[in-house]
Amino acid sequence: MLDNIVYSKYQGKIYPVNPKGGEILGIQLFRSIEEIDGDVDLATICIPARFVFNAVQELATKNCKFLSIITSGFSEIGDIEEEEKIVRFAHENGMRVLGPNIFGIYSTKSPVNATFGAKDIEPGHVAIVTQSGALGVAMIGKTETEGIGLSAIVSVGNKSDIDEADLIEYLMNDELTKVVLLYIEGIKEGEKLIRILRKATKIKPIIIIKSGRSKRGALAAASHTGSLAGEDNVFSDIMNQVGALRALSVQEALDWAKFLSIQLRLPKGENAVIVTNGGGIGVLATDACEMYKVNLYDDQDVLKEIFGPVTPSFGSTKNPVDITGGASNDFYEQALQAAIDSEDIHSIICLGCETAIFDCDQLSAVVQKKFIEAKPTKPLVFSFFGGSDFERGLFSLKSLGVPIFPDVYQAVSCLGAVYSNYRTLSYTEEFAEHKEPELNIDISTIQEVIHEVREKGRHFLLVPEAMRVMEAAGIPMPKSYVAKNIKEAIEFAEQIGYPVVMKIVSKDIIHKSDAGGVALNLENREEVIDAYEAIMNSCLSYKPDAEIQGVEIVTMIKMDEAIETIIGARIDPIFGLTVMFGLGGIYVEVLKDVAFRAVPLTWRDANEMVKQIRSYPLLLGVRGEARKDIEGCIEVVMRLSKIIQTIPDISDIEINPCLAFEQAKGVLCVDARILLTPPSIR
Repeated sequence: MLDNIVYSKYQGKIYPVNPKGGEILGIQLFRSIEEIDGDVDLATICIPARFVFNAVQELATKNCKFLSIITSGFSEIGDIEEEEKIVRFAHENGMRVLGPNIFGIYSTKSPVNATFGAKDIEPGHVAIVTQSGALGVAMIGKTETEGIGLSAIVSVGNKSDIDEADLIEYLMNDELTKVVLLYIEGIKEGEKLIRILRKATKIKPIIIIKSGRSKRGALAAASHTGSLAGEDNVFSDIMNQVGALRALSVQEALDWAKFLSIQLRLPKGENAVIVTNGGGIGVLATDACEMYKVNLYDDQDVLKEIFGPVTPSFGSTKNPVDITGGASNDFYEQALQAAIDSEDIHSIICLGCETAIFDCDQLSAVVQKKFIEAKPTKPLVFSFFGGSDFERGLFSLKSLGVPIFPDVYQAVSCLGAVYSNYRTLSYTEEFAEHKEPELNIDISTIQEVIHEVREKGRHFLLVPEAMRVMEAAGIPMPKSYVAKNIKEAIEFAEQIGYPVVMKIVSKDIIHKSDAGGVALNLENREEVIDAYEAIMNSCLSYKPDAEIQGVEIVTMIKMDEAIETIIGARIDPIFGLTVMFGLGGIYVEVLKDVAFRAVPLTWRDANEMVKQIRSYPLLLGVRGEARKDIEGCIEVVMRLSKIIQTIPDISDIEINPCLAFEQAKGVLCVDARILLTPPSIR
């Protein structure tokens, strides 16, 4: 650790402390912290856990500002109390804590390498924040082989105090840092992270790798909305919402970080073109473009005008532009120059396979002229495939900072990251002064219902109460009454008009279908009587001690005219206020075709969430069916978002199903489940 600090040419004073005294690396050792003359900015603590708190107490006398606790043996092995004691004392004395259980901190700005990683760290513009110590140390070495310069690398370990959100907040305003790469395993304060990422991604690209799939959300769930909200599902959707770039692997994250740190100019538009000497590799790149949301330009007339003069007659000017296997470096140069010069093309993917005509020397010549010397302002990535000479050529060019890859998916994924960042910034600019429609919700009536439920000692709403909330929220619902006996059931059914549906109303039976508590399509008096008795018998057999408030009588909806969706809002245990939209009905937990977003959300967020589900084409209309009222679904999402944001007493709202009818015919909330927050955490 000391060797690294000295080697990094740190310009300030260094005070090694060890009870034995003496000298190390030519620097005087202090026997105690008390012997230090003057204040301390950063203390790097590398002593056994049982001595750490005493050291922290002594450091407070030196007005120490930051503690970098390398030592392990705290909360990661169950000793939470000692860790909390250190943080509490540190805060009381104006200190912040990094760690414990970390490898340290490196900063180009100081410069200082207070880590036990590699000595030689290339200065640059990528900052890495990592929760894993071993992986972080390995990243230092890996960035060197990848030719990635670092502005900082920080280990957060147990995150007892300073966490990834704090560091992002600092790095987003650091002029040396162009890209932030984040590796995390778990999140303690999801709402804080979301809040900071919303701001940071508007300033510079934030790349995230997250490992681990927690079941915490599912274990705490009392509804479909909760059980479907596995931490990783919610995390992924919310990162997309706030504009962070989630990488699937460390290599992908490093590829993106390097490319984004050198590609500082955003593309001027979405039109990408592929130039290749091989049809097969071009098709692979086309597939990759669809995966990474890179839009290929397809105006055939313009493409022919641009590339016709530089493409052989037996080639193709369609996108991918195939200059054929007979292409030499002259063909490549001309085709690339045509793409660079065209205002209709905004980014370029240059591909090549080794042939008898196009070898390693030809490759180097093309890249040298069109990337290193010309320095194009539009994004340009390369992918070439060949033998050992080609591989050596790739490595040589990569070391010069050229975005060149052996696999087309690597190349296209980098371009996809650029476009994701481009869309985030374009959206920010486009909607800077955008005013969204107001939603009128009767908050006082909802609070009145909640007060009545609390007075009765319950933390969930029964059907009639949930219906009152939906009505106050402006969410359409079918006619509904609760019958307490057969006579009332008949009266209400005839008042509504046949056919009707009957559903059990009981605080002890949440999933009605499982208990045999639902009867559909009842067309006359006799069927209502039979269904009432059957429901009562089934539910009491299912749960003999169930307290039954009655049977709900509701209009029978023609389900073949609508699509069943599920719309929910809840307080997620990690990410706070979230909303959900997906394909609803009885198969919701089997299909799990759902999407999530963090609250507050915009109408655009809600629109993107609806489009995200796999079954979205059903809402658009298939096989001659009419388009469904997607706008109605989006409005319900926004209304639930406003409720969960405005009324902290509500922890979960779920509408399943919310029926989407033909466009302009609206939506209908058939069943709603509402849970309240326990009084202790309100």
